[in-house]
Amino acid sequence: MNAIEPSTGQTTWPGVDNPTDLLTAITDWLTGYGNRATRRTYAEGLGLPVTAHDITDWAGTADPTWDTALTTYAAAVGTGKPPPAAHRPPPAPRGRYRHLHWFRWCARHGHDPRTARTTDVKDWLTALTDAGTAPATRDRMLATLKALYTHLADTGLTTGNPAALDRRRLGLVVPTGSTTSTVTLTTDQVRTLIDTAATPRRGNGPLDTARASAVVALFTLGLRVSELCALDRADLHVTRGRRALRVHGKGGKTRIVYLSTMADRAITTYLRTRDAADPTNTTPTRRGTHHGPPTPLLITRTGNRYQRQAIWQLLRRLARTAGDPLHDIADAMHPHALRHFYVTTAVEAGAQLVHIQADVGHTSIDTTEQVYNNAARDPSRSAVDLVADALRPPTPETPPRPSH
Repeated sequence: MNAIEPSTGQTTWPGVDNPTDLLTAITDWLTGYGNRATRRTYAEGLGLPVTAHDITDWAGTADPTWDTALTTYAAAVGTGKPPPAAHRPPPAPRGRYRHLHWFRWCARHGHDPRTARTTDVKDWLTALTDAGTAPATRDRMLATLKALYTHLADTGLTTGNPAALDRRRLGLVVPTGSTTSTVTLTTDQVRTLIDTAATPRRGNGPLDTARASAVVALFTLGLRVSELCALDRADLHVTRGRRALRVHGKGGKTRIVYLSTMADRAITTYLRTRDAADPTNTTPTRRGTHHGPPTPLLITRTGNRYQRQAIWQLLRRLARTAGDPLHDIADAMHPHALRHFYVTTAVEAGAQLVHIQADVGHTSIDTTEQVYNNAARDPSRSAVDLVADALRPPTPETPPRPSH
């Protein structure tokens, strides 16, 4: 039986003897992070629900303590109080590795996460490897798990941290100085992606096209995917006479990201098209107010806030549609490639590293420099063609130089 998934079982959380205590401890850990987007990302990565609809599917048991714990958890991830509903363990967001999220994997194998051992975590990592996940994905998932179990051990809910493994020995840490496997996009490829997003496709209406254009344009500002998903409409504002976004980054830090002309045009077109389709929902709700949940800057066809998986799927769908320029990298296309593009393009255009660091929200300027140094160099900066030219046999019109 899968945890966090529709089930006919009678337990609130399959495989867990006391789900209320576990969810309460998880909520305590999540609230240690001031940024709501970070909480949602970590909860989602563990296999927990992060939307009001999915949390509702987990509510409605006969145990009032569980409903209280679930309401507190819902508030922690920013979904509000779930309404009563018939019991059903909640689904995680649809994704390629959905069945391998830690809590779901544990339930499939009959493990109570509170008594998990190191061998269980290693078996889980093996399952992720067999499913084709990238080392960076496994590293991120293990890091989240380790942080959670550190908290559970500190509170006494577990006797140790089964995820405290040597990531380098497991082959999950890229050696310092090695070239990253992140796709390095060219300017022409990004232009093609932008043009593809703006081109109407069969089955898509004007709002779908405007939405795709806005997503791609916002990524050209160097945003993280979690930051883009967390943007609210009230985060769009004018500062120093220019339109900008309040971006809520890692560690609860907020930064100002100015809009390029292209991004400004794309987001304006999208919001106008969206408001024309639904003129009753044009007033942005700000964070921290009592007038309801914040209004997302970007919403899906169903009116919900974007989740990371949906963004990945959109970018790869556009890359496949783009044809030859993106054909070879379509299946490897991901949001971070556009973030890397921002850094590498800005450096090569002569921007100061300290300014780029502020734009993308790196904690250290060393991170900004490392992103650039680890990226594949521009071909024009390589001597490979000079060497190849020297090795070409002389043509009749060009006699060989006399040797000295």
